[in-house]
Amino acid sequence: MATNPILRDSDMEKCINNCLTCARVCLETLHHCLNGRSNRFQGNHITLLQMCVEACQLSAKMMIADLKFHHQSCELCYEICEACAIECERYADDPVMAKCADFCRRCAESCRGMAGMTVRMGTSSKTETARNVL
Repeated sequence: MATNPILRDSDMEKCINNCLTCARVCLETLHHCLNGRSNRFQGNHITLLQMCVEACQLSAKMMIADLKFHHQSCELCYEICEACAIECERYADDPVMAKCADFCRRCAESCRGMAGMTVRMGTSSKTETARNVL
């Protein structure tokens, strides 16, 4: 049974909103990449954007439904959003990509908190995570 939104804590509400917004921004970015005249956005980057949309939607749905598994989906969402942000930052000269990186970072931080993850990964680990996802 879903939790009454009024009774849901503000951290969870913030995380749900961040996940839904990130999913929308990643989808917009995906369309930007696919509709661009350049083929600089290819393969793994496109796949990562798609998976980020899916992970964000899944986490939001699980939190909205108040499923006990939302911690696991948030952990996955954290990992994928971090990897997506790293990948999008490679194209920092593109404002759409920079916006996507920013929203992925926000979502990752919210999901990290919801997953109960207390240890922040170092930069080298994030880069390695991005490589492993791709």
